[in-house]
Amino acid sequence: MDLQNKLIRTVLHPNVMTVSRIVAAPLLVVLMMYPGRMSLLAAAALFSLASITDYLDGYFARKYGLVSSLGKILDPLADKLLVSSAFIMLVSLNYIPAWIACIIIGRELAVTGLRCVIIEHGEDVSASWLGKYKTGFQIAAIIPLIIHFSYFGIDFGAIGSVLLYGALLFTLWSGVDYFIKFRKLIS
Repeated sequence: MDLQNKLIRTVLHPNVMTVSRIVAAPLLVVLMMYPGRMSLLAAAALFSLASITDYLDGYFARKYGLVSSLGKILDPLADKLLVSSAFIMLVSLNYIPAWIACIIIGRELAVTGLRCVIIEHGEDVSASWLGKYKTGFQIAAIIPLIIHFSYFGIDFGAIGSVLLYGALLFTLWSGVDYFIKFRKLIS
């Protein structure tokens, strides 16, 4: 087995990357509990790295035929744990309104429940383009919101706040889309 395949099947295995996001969530919380410039930059870097693994685990799973039932269930749960932890900490720091976090996290929990039911029916649970935009906007909003402070004349908190409303829009839109698809499935 060549080095690349060995690396893919161990360190870069999709399920290992998924578990790394689960491990990153409490580390993110701890870093954000001490909201100084350095700890928030470290938290933003950790969140960014974890977010990159969200893309990579799916890419490697498809490319190397490592798609698994465990991965299909753990991947969205890991994503929601990481994103929910970030939003809860952003609320605790008064960086975002609590109502926005409640809507986003509530939608994530509701859709996760629907995904479980859809899996039981043997149907596809792949994310739609709306879900991908939702995830992109959430990540794009969370990173500057965590950074929070201004650097080089750039107000990261303000940028994150604008992106947050885009994330909210796509979160609601993709949630409604999911429920419509679910309703058609059970009809």
